[in-house]
Amino acid sequence: MNKLSRFFFPRPVLAQGTTAGPWSQRCAIGDVATIQGFECLFANILQIIVTIAGLAFFFMFISGGFKYLLSSGDEKKLASASSTLTMAIIGLIGVIASWLILNFIQKFTGVNVTTFQIPGGQ
Repeated sequence: MNKLSRFFFPRPVLAQGTTAGPWSQRCAIGDVATIQGFECLFANILQIIVTIAGLAFFFMFISGGFKYLLSSGDEKKLASASSTLTMAIIGLIGVIASWLILNFIQKFTGVNVTTFQIPGGQ
Protein backbone atom coordinates (compact mmCIF):
# COMPACT_ATOMS: atom_id res chain seq x y z
CA MET A 1 0.00 0.00 0.00
CA ASN A 2 1.60 3.27 -1.02
CA LYS A 3 1.66 6.43 1.09
CA LEU A 4 -1.13 8.19 -0.79
CA SER A 5 -3.56 5.30 -0.45
CA ARG A 6 -2.92 5.23 3.33
CA PHE A 7 -4.33 8.76 3.46
CA PHE A 8 -7.52 7.87 1.60
CA PHE A 9 -8.00 4.45 3.22
CA PRO A 10 -7.01 4.88 6.88
CA ARG A 11 -6.43 1.96 9.19
CA PRO A 12 -7.98 1.78 12.64
CA VAL A 13 -5.73 3.05 15.41
CA LEU A 14 -5.41 0.32 18.00
CA ALA A 15 -3.19 0.16 21.05
CA GLN A 16 -2.85 -3.61 20.91
CA GLY A 17 -2.52 -5.23 17.51
CA THR A 18 -0.19 -5.31 14.58
CA THR A 19 0.91 -2.27 12.62
CA ALA A 20 2.20 -2.03 9.10
CA GLY A 21 4.29 0.67 7.63
CA PRO A 22 7.31 2.63 8.71
CA TRP A 23 6.63 2.08 12.43
CA SER A 24 6.20 -1.69 12.43
CA GLN A 25 6.64 -2.95 15.96
CA ARG A 26 5.92 -6.11 17.84
CA CYS A 27 2.48 -5.23 19.12
CA ALA A 28 0.78 -8.36 20.32
CA ILE A 29 2.37 -11.03 22.48
CA GLY A 30 -0.22 -13.74 22.61
CA ASP A 31 -3.70 -12.71 23.65
CA VAL A 32 -2.72 -10.81 26.79
CA ALA A 33 -2.27 -7.05 26.76
CA THR A 34 1.24 -6.15 27.89
CA ILE A 35 3.22 -2.99 28.50
CA GLN A 36 4.63 -3.42 24.97
CA GLY A 37 1.20 -2.33 23.73
CA PHE A 38 2.37 1.22 24.44
CA GLU A 39 4.90 0.81 21.63
CA CYS A 40 2.07 0.41 19.12
CA LEU A 41 0.04 3.14 20.74
CA PHE A 42 3.00 5.54 20.55
CA ALA A 43 3.69 4.55 16.92
CA ASN A 44 0.06 5.15 15.98
CA ILE A 45 -0.07 8.51 17.75
CA LEU A 46 3.18 9.57 16.08
CA GLN A 47 1.81 8.59 12.68
CA ILE A 48 -1.32 10.67 13.29
CA ILE A 49 0.71 13.68 14.46
CA VAL A 50 2.94 13.58 11.37
CA THR A 51 -0.12 13.32 9.13
CA ILE A 52 -1.83 16.24 10.88
CA ALA A 53 1.34 18.35 10.60
CA GLY A 54 1.53 17.65 6.87
CA LEU A 55 -2.14 18.48 6.36
CA ALA A 56 -1.80 21.67 8.43
CA PHE A 57 1.11 22.80 6.27
CA PHE A 58 -0.80 22.01 3.09
CA PHE A 59 -3.96 23.85 4.12
CA MET A 60 -2.07 26.84 5.54
CA PHE A 61 -0.02 27.09 2.34
CA ILE A 62 -3.12 26.91 0.14
CA SER A 63 -4.96 29.38 2.37
CA GLY A 64 -2.04 31.82 2.29
CA GLY A 65 -1.82 31.50 -1.48
CA PHE A 66 -5.50 32.29 -1.92
CA LYS A 67 -5.24 35.21 0.50
CA TYR A 68 -2.30 36.52 -1.51
CA LEU A 69 -4.15 36.15 -4.82
CA LEU A 70 -7.32 37.76 -3.49
CA SER A 71 -5.64 40.62 -1.60
CA SER A 72 -6.00 42.96 -4.61
CA GLY A 73 -3.16 45.18 -3.44
CA ASP A 74 -4.53 45.90 0.05
CA GLU A 75 -1.54 46.18 2.42
CA LYS A 76 -3.31 44.55 5.40
CA LYS A 77 -4.44 41.57 3.33
CA LEU A 78 -0.98 41.20 1.79
CA ALA A 79 0.60 41.25 5.25
CA SER A 80 -1.87 38.63 6.48
CA ALA A 81 -1.21 36.40 3.47
CA SER A 82 2.52 36.79 3.85
CA SER A 83 2.29 35.94 7.55
CA THR A 84 0.24 32.81 6.81
CA LEU A 85 2.73 31.62 4.19
CA THR A 86 5.67 32.36 6.46
CA MET A 87 4.15 30.45 9.38
CA ALA A 88 3.35 27.48 7.14
CA ILE A 89 6.93 27.30 5.92
CA ILE A 90 8.33 27.77 9.45
CA GLY A 91 6.13 24.89 10.65
CA LEU A 92 7.32 22.63 7.85
CA ILE A 93 10.94 23.55 8.57
CA GLY A 94 10.34 22.80 12.27
CA VAL A 95 9.01 19.31 11.54
CA ILE A 96 11.87 18.54 9.15
CA ALA A 97 14.45 20.00 11.56
CA SER A 98 13.18 17.84 14.43
CA TRP A 99 13.52 14.74 12.26
CA LEU A 100 17.02 15.77 11.19
CA ILE A 101 18.05 16.44 14.80
CA LEU A 102 16.87 12.97 15.84
CA ASN A 103 18.82 11.41 12.96
CA PHE A 104 21.91 13.46 13.90
CA ILE A 105 21.69 12.24 17.49
CA GLN A 106 21.32 8.68 16.21
CA LYS A 107 24.38 8.97 13.94
CA PHE A 108 26.46 10.80 16.57
CA THR A 109 25.71 8.56 19.56
CA GLY A 110 24.79 5.30 17.86
CA VAL A 111 21.60 5.09 19.95
CA ASN A 112 18.44 4.47 17.95
CA VAL A 113 16.30 7.36 19.21
CA THR A 114 13.76 7.08 16.40
CA THR A 115 12.40 3.75 17.63
CA PHE A 116 10.27 3.66 20.76
CA GLN A 117 10.80 0.31 22.44
CA ILE A 118 10.05 -0.80 25.98
CA PRO A 119 12.70 -3.25 27.21
CA GLY A 120 11.63 -6.69 28.29
CA GLY A 121 8.93 -8.99 27.05
CA GLN A 122 9.25 -11.31 24.08
